[in-house]
Amino acid sequence: MIEKMSFVTLAGPKTQIDHLVNNYLSKHDIHLENALTEFSSSEQFTTFSEENPFKAALNKSHDLLMLVKNPEKAEITDINVADAEKFLNKIDDDLADVRDKISKLNEKKQALDADYAILAPFKTLNYTLKRIYEMEFFKYRFGKIPSANFDKFETYLDPDIDAIFVSTLTDSEYVYGVFFAPIDYFEDVEKDFKNIHFDEIQIPKKYTGFPNDECVEIFKKKDDIYDQIDVLNKEIDDIIEKNKNKLVSSIRRIETAYSNFDVRKYAAVTRDSGITFQVLCGWMTTKEAKMLQKETDNDVNVVCIITNDVDDHKSKPPTKLKNFKLIKPFEMFVRMYGLPAYNEFDPTLFLTITYSIIFGIMFGDLGQGLCLVIGGAIFYKLKKADLGGIICTAGVFSCIFGALFGSFFGFEFNSLISPLNSKITLPFLGEINIVLVAAFLFGSFIILTTMILNIANAIRQKNLGKALFGPNAVTGFIFYASVIAVILLYMTGRPLPGTILLIVMFVIPLILIFLEEPLKNILQKKKPIEESTGIFAATAFFELFDYLITYLSNALSFLRIGVFAISHAAMMEVVMTLAGAENGGVPNILVVIIGNIIVLAMEGLVVGIQVLRLEYYEIFGRFYEGSGREFVPYRDKKQK
Repeated sequence: MIEKMSFVTLAGPKTQIDHLVNNYLSKHDIHLENALTEFSSSEQFTTFSEENPFKAALNKSHDLLMLVKNPEKAEITDINVADAEKFLNKIDDDLADVRDKISKLNEKKQALDADYAILAPFKTLNYTLKRIYEMEFFKYRFGKIPSANFDKFETYLDPDIDAIFVSTLTDSEYVYGVFFAPIDYFEDVEKDFKNIHFDEIQIPKKYTGFPNDECVEIFKKKDDIYDQIDVLNKEIDDIIEKNKNKLVSSIRRIETAYSNFDVRKYAAVTRDSGITFQVLCGWMTTKEAKMLQKETDNDVNVVCIITNDVDDHKSKPPTKLKNFKLIKPFEMFVRMYGLPAYNEFDPTLFLTITYSIIFGIMFGDLGQGLCLVIGGAIFYKLKKADLGGIICTAGVFSCIFGALFGSFFGFEFNSLISPLNSKITLPFLGEINIVLVAAFLFGSFIILTTMILNIANAIRQKNLGKALFGPNAVTGFIFYASVIAVILLYMTGRPLPGTILLIVMFVIPLILIFLEEPLKNILQKKKPIEESTGIFAATAFFELFDYLITYLSNALSFLRIGVFAISHAAMMEVVMTLAGAENGGVPNILVVIIGNIIVLAMEGLVVGIQVLRLEYYEIFGRFYEGSGREFVPYRDKKQK
């Protein structure tokens, strides 16, 4: 059901808006609207111009909150805004010193990483760097040569030149190494190496040992830095954990202060030169609105005005669903299609009943239904997921129809009806499966019920034309009910109504459906659409023809209920045959288990989707628009 709404206007001195928010809005569910758009004259009102002073504190609090482990387990205590800001600044300052130390250690680590990247290609060099630095008669260069040029190295250089190149590493792009040359020839040798694109690499002079040993030492230093960073991070964790309760309490207080101040964007402010007043307005449930009004009666700083005429406002009332716990999970399917408008029928209960019954018929097995009940209940209990509740409820009806069909994990027992074997003989059609006949009649009943719901919606919306004329209105109900009645009379061998009654049942409703548009315009006192009679007649004729086709297709679409029921029974019969249970044989339990798992997983999913398709396309489309907007209380917005 949809909760009844009232429009609430709250006014008071501009300086007392925080008092209003803290003492009333934070304690009641109100869907705030922009007050400025609710008033016809914007000349008398303006908006708040102050910038939210808690923005910086909020950003800081969110950064600190990321450091708190399991903040939901903290004990929240009451703290004022000033103390909260002061405490957050203190914690942030304490952490800043530790973070500064971590930052410096990370800089050292990055420097070591850079040195390692320089030394690593020369790890295989069997000379200490100190000996190379201290050579008296030779000069050297560390570097790399592109692999494509290295093959030309020996042929390009004069074989008599006094130069040695020691290769230390070869990868897909470069050959790393160091060349040595006598001091007297070094300039010429250096030019030759540059010609083959030798790229020099500067080795930091602080490293003097074997390159490999220096790389090992770098790793040791980095490990020591990691240990120091771990200690500092532990220090941060200790600070946060020690102050966890007060820290989270301060963060929540800042969030509340920010949200409370942000309420100003919904408020309108008077332009008068005297005392400036602010006005807030929004939707509340009628019950809670009365509670709020009672609380504010003795508050000189707050004026609370409640109106119950929902049509007297620019904004439309939001929708707040309130259903029993048993059917509440099915609200998920309603929300997927669209929330009902405030003046529309809530289809949750109807969907719960029809979905569960249809699923049960299409997936009728007592054993598999029990699995769905248990699995859905566990899933709902552990995850609090609506889907678990839906599966559990659908499983209950699978058990009911499984008992009627005489099936328990594919094992058959005496029952009222068998989806595979129960037949009925009808005129013209001959022998036909009774499950298909029942599915057709059930579908027809559902279609007629949706027409009644559409009529009720139209009356609720004070739309008489929608209630009387159209394929899903009174005219459509009379026509479709007449068709079903005639079919039943014919199939049961009873006499058909007389000609005059048939005209009343068929011809008159079709004529009224044909004239649907002009009749609605007359009732609503609208000017008729200016178009030629021929164009109107052709359009109305094809629309009427489409309606008739839709009636037939909708009714036939419900035959899938019976088809799936028969299909499920046939699949389980195949499983039992593969298990060797035909002719009273002893079945292979493993095959029975595997077969049931496959059917339960595969067909259960397909049936669930097909039932939802029937709900959306064959049922909802006849009476439900789903154009509502959700009731989002200010308190929920604040928490988000």
